[in-house]
Amino acid sequence: MQLFNIQPNINFVGQRKFAAYASVALMVLALLAMALRGLSLGIDFTGGTLVEVGYEKAADVEAVRTGLAAGGFPEAIVQHFGSAKDVLVRIAPRDDINKAKLSTDLKQVLEDAHGGELEMRRVEFVGPQVGEELREDGGLAMLVALAGILIYVSLRFEWRFALGSVAALVHDVVITVGIFALFQLPFDLTVLAAVLAVIGYSLNDTIVVFDRIRENFRRMRRGSSEQITNTSLNQTLSRTLMTSVTTLLVLIALFFLGGELIHGFATALIIGVLVGTYSSVYVASSVVLALGIKREDLLPVERPGDEGQEAAP
Repeated sequence: MQLFNIQPNINFVGQRKFAAYASVALMVLALLAMALRGLSLGIDFTGGTLVEVGYEKAADVEAVRTGLAAGGFPEAIVQHFGSAKDVLVRIAPRDDINKAKLSTDLKQVLEDAHGGELEMRRVEFVGPQVGEELREDGGLAMLVALAGILIYVSLRFEWRFALGSVAALVHDVVITVGIFALFQLPFDLTVLAAVLAVIGYSLNDTIVVFDRIRENFRRMRRGSSEQITNTSLNQTLSRTLMTSVTTLLVLIALFFLGGELIHGFATALIIGVLVGTYSSVYVASSVVLALGIKREDLLPVERPGDEGQEAAP
């Protein structure tokens, strides 16, 4: 039983410079990917038509793409959806044709392109104005979430901790979204919801670490700020890893068994949990140390009349 009570003694603080270089490099790469490649926005944000079809036998994506181009849909994006028999088609908004006729024409073109019967499993229409509104509201929701978190942590902790937590959250969001841009993974409303969930998950981990750091600053009479922070990180390591591992087990199950509809959601959360666990240990605490946190900053403020009073035995 004593084996589970052994506290690790990893020098996290001593590795913070290397971690800072790695974090800056990842963030620069993510920002470059977003600037140069951009996000592969889903139909939720761009507008258009989304069609899910199922064939009786394995579908040739190239043949379907060629048939759509010949049938008047050269801009169509075609990809497999789950199995080789399932195909997902995305088409940009078309104002020159009504929805009913567009659905009928698409079914005919898809049948001709593959030469077999098919099942129209799902047809979704999103207007360009709706897509633009969702895109703007999604970005605003993320900014409001970060601002609210900054206010909350400022009220609960010292201002250096607030800046450290927000820096860790920005780090997590930028890297998560940057990976989607780098690999051109579809970015839709479910992925945006996952990014907002990552903010909450990462903040929860960071607050647990900050609580222990604040507690140890008041309790430990010896040791530098770096030593106290390192001790706190080691004390909360088992809890951080246990939370991350159990969460990842669920997300991996969703990724492989949850179906294509939540594939992007699970992917974003898996990336976010991994990056968020790293940032809670290295980024948030490193920022607080870089801002010059000291024991005096966390000691309770003495009120007038407290001088000379002694606690009752």
